[in-house]
This record gives sequence, C-alpha cells and structure tokens, in this order.
Amino acid sequence: MPELFLSPSTQSWNPYINVGNEQFWMNRIADAMEPYLHAAGINVTRNNPQGTVQTSIRQSNMGNYDFHLALHSNAAPGENAGQVRYSIVFYYPTSAQGLRMANILVDNFKEIYPLPDEVRAEASTTISELRRTRAPVAFFEIAFHDNQEDAAWITGNVEEIAANISESVTEYFGLPFLQPQPERTGIVTLDSGTLNLREGPEVTFPIVRTIPNRARINVLGQFGDWYSAEYRNRYGWVKSDYIRF
Repeated sequence: MPELFLSPSTQSWNPYINVGNEQFWMNRIADAMEPYLHAAGINVTRNNPQGTVQTSIRQSNMGNYDFHLALHSNAAPGENAGQVRYSIVFYYPTSAQGLRMANILVDNFKEIYPLPDEVRAEASTTISELRRTRAPVAFFEIAFHDNQEDAAWITGNVEEIAANISESVTEYFGLPFLQPQPERTGIVTLDSGTLNLREGPEVTFPIVRTIPNRARINVLGQFGDWYSAEYRNRYGWVKSDYIRF
C-alpha cells in the first residue's frame, strides 16, 4: 500500500522574519496535507516534531516506507540574508525515484510559487536526510523564510501549498487527487465473503487487507465507483457497490 513518511522540519530555533518558526509552519503544512493524502488512500506516518533530523531518519528507517518527504523552508547566509527567493527540491543523485518525485513536485509547484522560473530540482550528497534514509527521498525547501515576500507567501498560503504538494504525492503513487470531504461511516454489505481494501481504485491494485461483512468503515472520498476509506487505521480503496450508509 502507499506508505509515506512525512518529515516536516524540527527546527523550532529557526525563526521566520514575520511570525513563528520553521518547525511551526512546516508542521502546519503537513497537518493540512494529511486530509488530502488520506482521501487518496495514502497511509501517512509523521516524524516527531520535538525530535531532531537524526531521530526522523531513525524513525523512517525503522519502517517500510515507499517514500520519505522532508518539508523545509530556507534562509540565505551572510550578506545575502533576506535577499534571496527560490524554491528547490533536493534528491540523491543515484535515486531514480527521488528524482521522479522531485520533478513532479517542481512541475506542480511552478503553478503556485510567485516566481515559477525559480523552482528547480537539484541533486545533493550533503544533506543527511538524503544520504542516510533508506526509502527514496525528496527534501523540499519550499521558500526563504528570512525573505519578507517568501515568508508572507508561506504563512498566508498554507492550504494551497499543502494541496499542491499532496497532489504531487498522489501523482507519484498513481492515485487520484481528491478534495477532502467530511468522513462518513459506511457499513460493508455483502452476500458472502469479505470486502477487499485495495491500494488504488482498480481491481488491478494489490489488496491491503480484507474487511468482514457488516464492518463499519470511514469513507473519505469517491472516484468513479470506488470509495477511499479507512479501516482500523489503514487507508485504501473499496468498491462503492458494497457500502451502505
């Protein structure tokens, strides 16, 4: 099943020029992403916001994740402090999947970042979250929090940023991007047997688990004749024909 490790910055000591800090705003974006990701049937694990980059790496490596996405904002050093604006997605140079995600993120982020020509992907071997994480990784420096315009853009557009990044993640996993809807409780209704919870909205997607008849599930969205749903803390897709409300 699609398993994402979402790793927003833990840098509470890194202040924004307007209000708050990097840890606060990257976690706000991650919070806003989760409903979009769940609506697409993606299972999300978050790092510990009170931890460090080392604890985030260890936590990620303890699981079997399909992708590790790090969310950060940037600051320019020395005489360039406050003067720089761009958005960059780093990937490890030998990671084909890291590069693929980076390119998807860049292409979509150009649609919302105020300076679309300044959105790019770049290989790096120096960032520890790229070097030491077992899963494929993209390290997203969204914008510069020491720049007045960029900081104001991040803090004023959390939902739009979250939706855009989430859409890139769903594209990477080959899943539909859905607007989050209020959860509804559905009841599995079968003549016999069990209902398959799948990784995506087609019978060709692998089965995540089986759900017994008369079980209650949380329905999050719809794509054609499939529902995205949560059952016992696992997200996936079920055929809508077998759900009653």
